[in-house]
Amino acid sequence: MRVEERVTRPGPGCLIQLLWFLFVGSWLGQLWLLFAWMLNVTIIGLPFGVWMLNRIPQVLLLRPEAHLTTVVRTPDGRIILRESELPQPPWILRAIWFVLIGWWASLIWLELAWLFCATVILLPMGLAMFASTPMVVSLRRS
Repeated sequence: MRVEERVTRPGPGCLIQLLWFLFVGSWLGQLWLLFAWMLNVTIIGLPFGVWMLNRIPQVLLLRPEAHLTTVVRTPDGRIILRESELPQPPWILRAIWFVLIGWWASLIWLELAWLFCATVILLPMGLAMFASTPMVVSLRRS
């Protein structure tokens, strides 16, 4: 039995993602970000606010969440596929990270990404920063 693992990212192509960002994602993402930060100020809204910040790549860039695909080939030639979410760091480590670093670092990270996207030269870097927001917010792999 042989096992191979790979990350898959089905979704719209690069051109569609860029057009979405330019015409919809840029303003919708800013509203999404502001609402998430307002929720993070309240204890009741905090879990939903963190959830929203972790979904920034989907809102801004239409980037789907990555899944881990495990391919198993049995000795008789059958192929078995199993999809699951990417393994995440322990919950307590992610919570400590968010409380000490993630909440303020993500705001700086996102605003810097926004500034980069305002220039033509740094646009790809800004989009890449938006895509890695969940890691900055709560060490979430996406």
